[in-house]
Amino acid sequence: MGFSESDIGEQRGRVVVVTGANSGIGFETARVLAERGATVVMACRNPDKGEAAAAQIRALAPAEGEVALLPLDLADLASVAGFARAVRERFDRLDLLINNAGVMMPKRRGETADGFELQLGTNHLGHFALTGALLELVRRTPGARVVTVSSLAHRMGHIDFEDLQWTRSYKRMPAYGQSKLANLLFARELGRRLAAAGADTISVAAHPGYTATNLQNTVTAFKLFNPVVGQSAARGALPTLFAAVSPGLQSGDYFGPGGPFELRGRPRPAKVSQRAQDEAVAARLWAVSEELTGVRYELAASSPPATTTG
Repeated sequence: MGFSESDIGEQRGRVVVVTGANSGIGFETARVLAERGATVVMACRNPDKGEAAAAQIRALAPAEGEVALLPLDLADLASVAGFARAVRERFDRLDLLINNAGVMMPKRRGETADGFELQLGTNHLGHFALTGALLELVRRTPGARVVTVSSLAHRMGHIDFEDLQWTRSYKRMPAYGQSKLANLLFARELGRRLAAAGADTISVAAHPGYTATNLQNTVTAFKLFNPVVGQSAARGALPTLFAAVSPGLQSGDYFGPGGPFELRGRPRPAKVSQRAQDEAVAARLWAVSEELTGVRYELAASSPPATTTG
């Protein structure tokens, strides 16, 4: 039958950050982990929507995990830094960082607060900066994971270092594909660097297949197909949850729905495009991302992380 919510064991004592947790697969991911007893930090850009979602999860799991709401705008590096600081001050461990939030195919080119093209800046650079700012906390938590949500659209992506910000000619679908390819390149490169540093933290990735969420509301065709083709957000969250909690995974693993064309179904290993396997491009993108965000990763080899209690 494959993996389902019922296969997720006790999560009590674990601390989880989920970006974009107020709707869609982010909400479902946060809900399930809270129901299993985890302390879930819902990282949301809109505080009103975030509080409504947090209240809903608390009502569904009143005696289970703690649900905390902290503001995070991934399109603003100052907000990313402030969020990470708040997490570090409040918690002494971080078992799961789930990089889920994103924007999808706005009709017109937009920019983040720091002048990046909106999709690359939010989907990739914001999460790159967030992960770097929280990595010390993650690394000192035994068995911690970073889970980055990519997309089937990564297969149409290409990292154009000559026009990374789409200033010459904006095309929303290729720009989205580039941002989701960047997500997968980042997840795999982070895994390689963590392994080289001797960390027991792993970096894995997932995609939700074709899932009917608010993300597709910018594209009329997607809104029409959602009721017919799209699976529910709860089903779309299963690959992320599988990547987050299943034992025996290794850095670089990538999961998606197991049905035809990876559009829907139970989680299984997903196809990684040739471009997402290009380690030279991944290393170059890493260096460019550090330069653009000003976030430098401290990944020198070190002793095993100290055991902490939550």
